[in-house]
Amino acid sequence: MTWVFWGALGLILYTYGGYAGWLWVRSHWFAKPVERAAITPSVSIVMVVRNEARVLESKLENLLQLDYPRERGAVLVVSDGSSDTTGDILARYARDPRVLSIVNPESRGKAAGLNDAIAAASGEIIVFTDARQKIESDAVRLLVENFADPAVGCASGELMLGDPDSGEAMRGMGLYWKFEKKIREMESLSGSVVGATGALYAVRKSLLVNVPAEAILDDVYIPMNVARQGFRVIFDPRAHAWDVADQGTEREFSRKVRTLSGNYQLLQLAPWLLRAENPLRFEFISHKLMRLVVPFALAATLVASMVLSHPFYRFALILQIAFYALSFLVVAQMKGGLLARMADAAFTFTVLNMAAVVAFANFVTGRKVGWNR
Repeated sequence: MTWVFWGALGLILYTYGGYAGWLWVRSHWFAKPVERAAITPSVSIVMVVRNEARVLESKLENLLQLDYPRERGAVLVVSDGSSDTTGDILARYARDPRVLSIVNPESRGKAAGLNDAIAAASGEIIVFTDARQKIESDAVRLLVENFADPAVGCASGELMLGDPDSGEAMRGMGLYWKFEKKIREMESLSGSVVGATGALYAVRKSLLVNVPAEAILDDVYIPMNVARQGFRVIFDPRAHAWDVADQGTEREFSRKVRTLSGNYQLLQLAPWLLRAENPLRFEFISHKLMRLVVPFALAATLVASMVLSHPFYRFALILQIAFYALSFLVVAQMKGGLLARMADAAFTFTVLNMAAVVAFANFVTGRKVGWNR
């Protein structure tokens, strides 16, 4: 069992430490700067919504007030079988020539809505966004600057979890997201990012491909196809979209299950991701797939520690039990202090890996996870 312990531990350490270390070296010694410039190509901002009347009007106002030339920008909204007042809101905004809408009476899913929007959009650059998040006024302009570099095919913005006035949250999912963004930043500095931020990313229309109807992760499928065509997918931390930091454990868990299930689905929809034709194959495996294996490595490490009798493994067992016990302090709603922050981080890590187990179960049983508003 010794090799099981060290093999599983090595996998965990590589996933959350080794890959990041390799990216740090690559980004410092083999940096590939993006040649940005102030350009104003025509831009179409597309968004697929279903029953988003509660936030749709404020989002449209947000998009119409962006710092980008009025005559060079348009907003295209696809209503995917909405049964609330989404259609009425879109009808009112149709008076503005910058706002176009496609109202599909039946729900066909986000991917189908994206395909409709891409076909109808006229912009040289297509910007993808969601209904809930607020985009900073200069975000689209900053994203577009990256396309002055002919090697760039996709530019992803940065999702900020928290409030624009008080700043980003540094607990729980906010802390995890800070780590994730650092990984994306280092990938971008020396090559390409594996995927984009779904709340805000832009693509050259000429590089867009049809999204499979059942696809969950358009923000990975589309950028990976851009990279497949030989263009860079970069992460621009200057372009911000803001979202609520804590949407509740149940909702965050469901969202993470959906995202991780989408990673399994990608292997079925795009098996070329694991072949040499994928220029980001190593990054895709290290960034996306290794995290799917971590919960099983954690279980193997725990079991091996129980079986092995050497004092070192007994100590390792105590540390693991203490870590998982620490996560339960969040349930007790401990407030403030170093211990509370440690407990919050342990709880987030545990929940994310539980979500990976559920995603694996969905994959094995064939249970489909669809798009939810």
